[in-house]
Amino acid sequence: MVALVTGSTAGLGREIALRLAARGAQVIVHGRDSERGEALVKEIEKRGGRARFYRADFARLADVRQFAEAIQRDYARLDLLVNNAGIALPSQPRQISADGYELHFQVNYLAHFLLTDLLLPLLEKSAPARIVNVASGAQTPIDFNDPQIETNYSGRRAYGQSKLAQVMFTKILAERLAGTGVTAYSLHPATYMDTNMVRQSGIKPQTTVDEGADAVMQLITKEGIENGAYYSGLKPAKAHAQAYDKEARERLWQLSREFTSPTTK
Repeated sequence: MVALVTGSTAGLGREIALRLAARGAQVIVHGRDSERGEALVKEIEKRGGRARFYRADFARLADVRQFAEAIQRDYARLDLLVNNAGIALPSQPRQISADGYELHFQVNYLAHFLLTDLLLPLLEKSAPARIVNVASGAQTPIDFNDPQIETNYSGRRAYGQSKLAQVMFTKILAERLAGTGVTAYSLHPATYMDTNMVRQSGIKPQTTVDEGADAVMQLITKEGIENGAYYSGLKPAKAHAQAYDKEARERLWQLSREFTSPTTK
């Protein structure tokens, strides 16, 4: 098995990478910090596993494209894609990416939309394959008249919008990939896990990384889960109502296509 875990140099992603390697997977480690990435690869290899690190900054869509090209060049198959990388800047002013998009929306969602889209041929070739989108229970509906939240901005709103977009994208994938052998799932792994992202947000951790990893690993390994399902922890759950609105999902799909088109920026 070849498994790619985005944002796997720390926190939840790191734990998932370690667990997958322990199960015999060849792990593609991703992050922005080369030192941490290479350290994780060495740790996996020390434990008898296989891994390779790739650096890519998801605030730059050009990095995402180069990353996808490298994966397609270096691997003949891809059995699992865990879209885990993310940011949370609840108390900071609005920031934009190198591509001109609201930063949460790009890093947490758009970059994963583009990466998944570019790697779909490899996933389909490797079927049965899975896509797991690490979302959140913090979900804010998307205002399609102002998807970049240029008015009434708050970091919490931006984070919640990006995470709901991940859930909606999961359901879009389930519909569009029906019959291909590639399935997609999303989840809220655990509430305020003990990670750097949570602590740097000034929030007291309430759960452990192990709890979140248990939930993600269930979606990776368990059979019989409904394609497109959303989980909270280990149990099926209801996402925000907008996730079940087919028209809203189609608008998100078209918007995502427009924002990630090479000719847009």
